[in-house]
Amino acid sequence: MRPFDYVSVTDVQSAVQTIATTPNAKFLGGGTNLVDLIREDIERPGTVVDITRLPLTSVTAVGNGVRIGALVRNSALASHPLIRTKYPVLAQAILAGASGQLRNMATVGGNLLQRTRCSYFYDSASRCNKREPGSGCDAIGGFSRGHAILGVSPSCIAAHPSDMAVALTMLDAQVEVESVRGTRRIPIGEFHRLPGQTPHLETTLEPDELITAVEIPETTKNSRYRKIRDRASYAFALVSVAAAMETRDGRITEIRLALGGVGTKPWRATEAERILAGAQAGEAEFRRAAEAELAAAVPTEQNEFKVELAIRAIVAMLREVNP
Repeated sequence: MRPFDYVSVTDVQSAVQTIATTPNAKFLGGGTNLVDLIREDIERPGTVVDITRLPLTSVTAVGNGVRIGALVRNSALASHPLIRTKYPVLAQAILAGASGQLRNMATVGGNLLQRTRCSYFYDSASRCNKREPGSGCDAIGGFSRGHAILGVSPSCIAAHPSDMAVALTMLDAQVEVESVRGTRRIPIGEFHRLPGQTPHLETTLEPDELITAVEIPETTKNSRYRKIRDRASYAFALVSVAAAMETRDGRITEIRLALGGVGTKPWRATEAERILAGAQAGEAEFRRAAEAELAAAVPTEQNEFKVELAIRAIVAMLREVNP
């Protein structure tokens, strides 16, 4: 592990000022991903700015929605009464991710910024455009069973690893960020980038910006999260689905749907939502919408099974949330 300078801060303004004036600096919150990347010589910060003492650890009601501090631990968020009552999909998604020990350390802001678990990204002997822009992608033509099928490009097919971000995407969350220029809010759907030709640019966050909070508007409580994986504990999703639905007289009046494990970013299923809005709630319509969403899939030979798996998972989840 390469040496780096360490700076600890206790207020947001000091944090953003430090990152703005210190070359090659990285924020450290829970550290569950960054520390691993530093050990693997993938991240090479000159300075690590410890933000664990910032006052960003509260979960509070804001109007009919909720505001979540960026340093709230995943385990604390999943067990918070406000989240369990109003946003069960978020609690379920968090509990489906990682291990209990990691959830006790991981933070909301860190979860949004976690990097892919693609094995080629972590292997310095392999070509990876995320790690070394322009070097190529050995996952294309390599072992790709767990990789993405939606939002892929000739430069990258790495799947986004987060469960929490899938639920937040379905919930239309806003990410609040702070810099020396002030505060701005980024819709969660615009926070993560598609890889295109620049897969090393993973979010729309500027280098000197700090995530300070996530805000979620009011939504239906009738929401669920389902994760399909190779083993029940500490495994990344092959396919996951976050869904919320309300009906009136058998017709769908509200529908929200997002997918994980299949996209290069948390995937909002806008085409499926378009088809289902106002439609009769039933198995045939659920299947038609799911097939339309997956029509854009570009699978490899090894992960082609994800197409049908995702379709079936969507149908099963919509059946479950159908009031």
